[in-house]
Amino acid sequence: MKYDFDLPVSRGNTLSMKWDVGEGVLPMWVADMDFHCAPAIREAMSRRLENGVFGYTLIGDEWYDAYISWWQRRHHFTIERDWLMFVTGVVPAISSAVRKLTTPNENVVIQTPVYNIFFNSIINNGARVLENPLKYDGEKYEIDFEDLEIKLADPQTTLMILCNPHNPVGKIWDRETLAEIGRLAEKHHVTVISDEIHCDLCDPGCEYVPFASVNETCRNVSITCIAPTKAFNLAGLQTAAIYSANENLRHKINRAINTDEVAEPNVFAAIVPAAAFNESEDWLDELRQYLYENKQFVRRYIAENIPQIRVIDSEATYLLWLDCSKVTPDGTALKDYLAEKVGLLLSEGEEYGRNGKSFLRLNTATCRSRIEKGMDLLREGINSYMEEM
Repeated sequence: MKYDFDLPVSRGNTLSMKWDVGEGVLPMWVADMDFHCAPAIREAMSRRLENGVFGYTLIGDEWYDAYISWWQRRHHFTIERDWLMFVTGVVPAISSAVRKLTTPNENVVIQTPVYNIFFNSIINNGARVLENPLKYDGEKYEIDFEDLEIKLADPQTTLMILCNPHNPVGKIWDRETLAEIGRLAEKHHVTVISDEIHCDLCDPGCEYVPFASVNETCRNVSITCIAPTKAFNLAGLQTAAIYSANENLRHKINRAINTDEVAEPNVFAAIVPAAAFNESEDWLDELRQYLYENKQFVRRYIAENIPQIRVIDSEATYLLWLDCSKVTPDGTALKDYLAEKVGLLLSEGEEYGRNGKSFLRLNTATCRSRIEKGMDLLREGINSYMEEM
């Protein structure tokens, strides 16, 4: 490999949310990576830093061109320039959309287990969470379309947040599934916000389908949130984009993000997408292979050493969803035990919805030596937990 992802990168004394969790703890929870950013991104930031003046910043042509070119080249979908809007992050975009597109106490449908911050964006902005729980057969997840239509048909439902690809279960929704979501949304006059932040972290050989690319219906009912931040590890730079082909929705979202003051970039947020999309493609391809191998290592290790845990098949993201129901029905208690007993910090499944109660989420985006250590700690912790229980 050209890039050294095996290098253990120290993130101490950087005010890292992930790592600032106490001495002797191995954090494999919050979704950011422990790898150095691609060289082209760091070089672009260094060049800008050397200028020494960091005033109010505009979005330039290269920002638009980078997004358009990337989605055409990598995802076979043409985003038109006037569809695109800068926003400081996917979560601010979703929160602004909930405020603008719902009135108090209206429903927003989410498909649980799902990214936990969706709950915050809905509840904190005066709307109600309406869960469309994914169907789980003990091995994989699918959408319960009968239940979804009931939820979308509720007169109080005006919005749905789709996670595509899905966090935490690692599912890539296929074109037929997305088309059916679009059909039901149009039928029941519901707008779909498609969170596609993990789209560039599909396993090698796998490819996600942009919701808006499926057909005209999906384009017309949707707003899509995208960013280089997950794939290129740039979350702290506060840079993302929204696009919508629907002129009316686009106008509303543009007003929403400007009213909420999340539509203006900092000096680095304006330039790093171009460095990522235009100059770091080879870095991303090597990263995807490395992450895939990390996930495969975890699967093999757990199957051989901790057979009480089932790893849900994953096609995307660097996150793994662990079914711990044969160990305990209480994933929160297990998470706390692992952190206290062996110093391994994972995410509790119940954060992602009630149907995640017996699950844990594990982040594999770190060097292999830490993955190996984490697996040893997990084995030690599970064995100890089962002996004590």
